Amino acid sequence: MTQRLAAVLAADMVGYSRLMQADEAGTIARLRTHRLELVDPTILENRGHIIKTTGDGMLVEFSSVVDAVQCAVKIQTIMKRRNRDVAQDQRIEFRIGINLGDIVFEEGDIFGDGVNIAARLEQLAGTGQVCVSGAVHDQVSGRLGVFFQDLGEQHLKNMKRPVQAYQVKLDIQQASDPLHEEPQPIATSSAIKPTIAVLPFDNLSGDPEQEFFVDGLTEDILTELSRRHELFVISRNSTFVYKGQAVNLRDVGEKLGAQYLVEGSVRKSGQRLRVTVQLIDTANDAHIWAEKYDRTLDDIFAIQDEITAAIVATLPGRIEALQQDQAARKKPGSLAAYECMLMAKVLHHRSCQEDNAKALDLVNRAIALDPEYAHAHVWRACILAQGWGYGWCEDKDATFALVQESSQRAAQFDDNDADIHRVLAAIDIMHHKFTRSLYHQERALELNPNYDLVVVQMGELYTWTGSAAKGVEWITKAMRLNPHHPLRFWSHLGKAHFTNKDYRAALAAFDHLPTLDAAQHAFVAACHGWLSDPQSAATQLEQLLELDPNFGMEELQATLHYQDEADLEHICTGLQKAGWKECTTSQNSDQLQPT
Repeated sequence: MTQRLAAVLAADMVGYSRLMQADEAGTIARLRTHRLELVDPTILENRGHIIKTTGDGMLVEFSSVVDAVQCAVKIQTIMKRRNRDVAQDQRIEFRIGINLGDIVFEEGDIFGDGVNIAARLEQLAGTGQVCVSGAVHDQVSGRLGVFFQDLGEQHLKNMKRPVQAYQVKLDIQQASDPLHEEPQPIATSSAIKPTIAVLPFDNLSGDPEQEFFVDGLTEDILTELSRRHELFVISRNSTFVYKGQAVNLRDVGEKLGAQYLVEGSVRKSGQRLRVTVQLIDTANDAHIWAEKYDRTLDDIFAIQDEITAAIVATLPGRIEALQQDQAARKKPGSLAAYECMLMAKVLHHRSCQEDNAKALDLVNRAIALDPEYAHAHVWRACILAQGWGYGWCEDKDATFALVQESSQRAAQFDDNDADIHRVLAAIDIMHHKFTRSLYHQERALELNPNYDLVVVQMGELYTWTGSAAKGVEWITKAMRLNPHHPLRFWSHLGKAHFTNKDYRAALAAFDHLPTLDAAQHAFVAACHGWLSDPQSAATQLEQLLELDPNFGMEELQATLHYQDEADLEHICTGLQKAGWKECTTSQNSDQLQPT
């Protein structure tokens, strides 16, 4: 038994018995949907821990009272929007009470006056409202942009002393527009193939929680377009720069180097979905084609395929697809699992330890809902690998074993997913199994030839296997595919140029990075060593040791995957010329044998 100060959120569903009596199966299904789409992700987002649930309620513990209030306000605000088009007698609505006090924890449950007060405040709250204690109010007032109505001292059931209570005024909202970084102009694509960009679809559902669904639909349409070899498709990372912005389509086309733009909107209401989409010629801002799709939610994958096929067929010259890719990715059997997967991707792309942990929880939930969902298994591998790469895991060996296990399991369920072969190729590179890596890379390219993460990894593979000039070509192609590519692409390009003995081009590439890690400092120092610039080389080595005093050749070699010992000797000689006496090629030489 332990005791500590915590914020407790108590919530229950209003009219639960009446709704269950009228439609038991429907009520359970709708409540489960709200839990899956809104309530549970919001609790997770605000670092809450569900202690227990009942049929119509739950107890949640937060270490921060600010997190507890933010969670409650978000749930009630979004539930109000969700209920706009629902008949009054069919609405699922919650009451929420929050208290801050000492809580007793024992055998997975919580007890004490702190819990009891939260439960009584929940009963005091009106339908769709949040009621908090004076202790909560004093902690958050003036900090969150929310306002409170003073309810005075309340004599709560079984409480000896009155409790000061406040109700959150949910009808007063304060909003601010997010700042958007203006994209920098880029060179127009010189590709012969038609170049197309898919802008983020607009969410017209009035529900911010559906953003992940809309973004996921946009991304899947983009991915399916990328499978068509007759198109040059601008990557997701570039087009999503324009999310939420009112843009001039001709300007966007010029900046992205795209001849054609796809834009659209999604309106989701209950189990109905309306998708509108249009294809635009950016040269004259002309609408070439437009369509509207009204479907039940279960048809979303059919909608995706129809939109893709229509765009390909309608491009100037009515390009005939050389061959329809019949080996489309396996569709998940559970839409709930699909939505969890979409949310997990959004969080993972933020490259933040906390968000990556949330993404792992969501992808695990997707797998629990649909155990044979291959795409979820491979993204579990990606999410675990990010934690492994950044050192966010306690046991790196055990985590890497899970990465391999998830990747192999994904491949068992679906051999036609480019991400699966991309991850398997990366694992084989790390194990110096270059023949197998090349197989998976070529398979990934066959499945999705315009996927910048696959293309850049092909450049890395060429760099490691003695064809650095080809590596430069492929990495440059990936950067053209994705003009707003991740910064790490510059590191890949710098290493390829160095391996190709173009030291000035390598330095120019590394100069694009705002900060360098120890291995990158080593490459830059080796460049200066080969260019006979001892002063610049010494500066880089000083910064390397400042960053990591224990960094030596063993640590450097752990980041290198050269097939030919001559390439390893090349960087070692450059570091010796730079004045790094640590360098030797004798360590781990068995890793350099080709496979």
